[in-house]
Amino acid sequence: MKNLSIACILLLNVSFAQDKGSCSKVKKRSYDQLKSNSLTITQIAETERYDVHYYFLDLNMTNTSATLSGTAEIHAIARENLDSALIELFSSMAISALEVDGVSTAYTRNSNVVKIPVNKLQGENFVLSIAYSGTPPNTTTNPLGGNGMTNKASPSWGNVITWSLSEPFGAYEWFPCKQSLKDKADSCSVWVTVPLNCKAGSNGLLKQVVDLGNGTHRFEWKHLHPIDYYLISVAVGKYVEYNVTANPSNSAPVLIQNYIYDNPSTLPYFQSDIDETADFLELYADLFGPYPFANEKYGHCMAPISGGMEHQTMTTQGMFDNTLTSHELAHQWFGDHVTCNSWSHIWVNEGFASYAEDIMLEHLYPQDRAQYMLDRHDNIMAQSGGAVWVEDSLTDGSIFDSRLVYDKGAAIIHTLRFLIDNDNLFYQSLQDIQTIYADSVASAMDMIEVFENVSGKSFTNYAQEWYFGEGYPTYHVRYNKVGNDVLVEINHTTSKPSVTPTFTNDLELKIDRISLPDTIIRFTVTNNQNQYFISNMSDFSAVTEIDPNNWIINKENGIVNDPSFVSITGVKNVLPLSVEVYPNPAHESIFISMNKNSDYQYSLIDMQGKLIKKGGFTVETKVDLSTAKAGTYLLQILDSTNGNKISKLVFRNEK
Repeated sequence: MKNLSIACILLLNVSFAQDKGSCSKVKKRSYDQLKSNSLTITQIAETERYDVHYYFLDLNMTNTSATLSGTAEIHAIARENLDSALIELFSSMAISALEVDGVSTAYTRNSNVVKIPVNKLQGENFVLSIAYSGTPPNTTTNPLGGNGMTNKASPSWGNVITWSLSEPFGAYEWFPCKQSLKDKADSCSVWVTVPLNCKAGSNGLLKQVVDLGNGTHRFEWKHLHPIDYYLISVAVGKYVEYNVTANPSNSAPVLIQNYIYDNPSTLPYFQSDIDETADFLELYADLFGPYPFANEKYGHCMAPISGGMEHQTMTTQGMFDNTLTSHELAHQWFGDHVTCNSWSHIWVNEGFASYAEDIMLEHLYPQDRAQYMLDRHDNIMAQSGGAVWVEDSLTDGSIFDSRLVYDKGAAIIHTLRFLIDNDNLFYQSLQDIQTIYADSVASAMDMIEVFENVSGKSFTNYAQEWYFGEGYPTYHVRYNKVGNDVLVEINHTTSKPSVTPTFTNDLELKIDRISLPDTIIRFTVTNNQNQYFISNMSDFSAVTEIDPNNWIINKENGIVNDPSFVSITGVKNVLPLSVEVYPNPAHESIFISMNKNSDYQYSLIDMQGKLIKKGGFTVETKVDLSTAKAGTYLLQILDSTNGNKISKLVFRNEK
């Protein structure tokens, strides 16, 4: 590219209406709701008097019925002096024997609540052993759940499967447990005895399959990582096993163990899609941090569900395509390894797994990525309101709202990535979350605080407007060229002004130029109307696009060239900065020289918005370009004392 003159762009932001206050750290609001669809608040408090550290299930099951029998052990420790332990088991499941530390013990039962005398001092361990049997409920017998265990034939392939799906409150429908997100068991074992023509899939490693000599065999699974109650799983069916291996760069190879319907047409139909799981795992391991369960496995059990359920180390999935498979795999990091601490904050699970779909498309299917996000935005804006934060955390429809929790949840992470304005810091934040909250739980505010700490930016307004807030902005832009200067005004209204009257996120505009490539300029939006002054942009042609890279959920209400827009109140008394950048074009390096002393920060950004270099200086500095690719860059210089910013195009050429 040949360039003869460089424009000096001075962005001076003039706001109308009152600024919102901000703080350095997002406030951790108390939205961790203690709710259960079967326990009272008092009963929930009783369950918190002990911690579970191990579940052992030894079950008898078939693929032709949801009815089961067996024994469950709960290994726990008293958090305080404990007279009794309260557990949940659905009322249709009959208890035939109950022991505490191997001793038969009387207990009381009120519907789904079982209260067991334990008489332990604080810090003492105990083991509850419950022999039980019965048929788990369905949606008719338990309208608040009924999905804990299901038996059904696949409408597409005909295979009959029995499988569990305990999220959010359905685990107690098929095994005795404590349904507390914050109390992950340290490990679990799931043994399942099934007919010889069936296989049983579950969490962790398959230690052995024991032929019992009576037409059945027992699959013995052992998982040595912390796990939440709803992620313990079983699936029983006539399966064939098909395995592939992922080779992530930061761990040993990972087995991907798949139980696929034994229908001879099923595996050939899905095989190439299943094989891609290895590509997805390798990608996510690079971006999110090592696969959390690399010393065991990842895998799938097929079952006739319309999507998938991210059971830890072995997802239950109805079919295979790139977005579904990558979504469920991403849950192993966001949802399983790090879990929401309340169903109100299901964004920790579903928002990040949904955005992982977009990340997968960005890297492996880039031609599909832009439209995928646009479709999300269209679905979000089909209605005017709704928050990502879930107020009604007892209703499945609210917890798993596809428009708000999944689509808006993913879209606002895309916005957060834009606000951070540095992919290295964005992905470092994701990796830090995996380290800080490993094998534990987190709220949305915990997650956002990590992004704040890594980026050094405040996301208080972001949390208020995009996570707790409702709606989306509609932007209108007017502009005018006055001599060699350009005036720009950004106005926006919101779809839910009673809840969120203003969105203060940055916004990009695409600028067409006469003799230079089109330019995307980022504007700081603080109010419903902001005006900006761009100095000495002689080759300016027009403002042509709002949010050209689709970072923000928004609608547009026009871009207008307004000849009557000739001045901005308050700008004429502002002393513009002056900068020299030389040589330009350059190859090895450039020098930046300011016209006055101050505390300056520079950022060198490529035309895709990626930060290449940054640094601080007072009057002059040298910027090394030797590792940058040939092309056009935007050099932004911020005067930290008054917030004024200069942007200048820089060109790196080949020798």
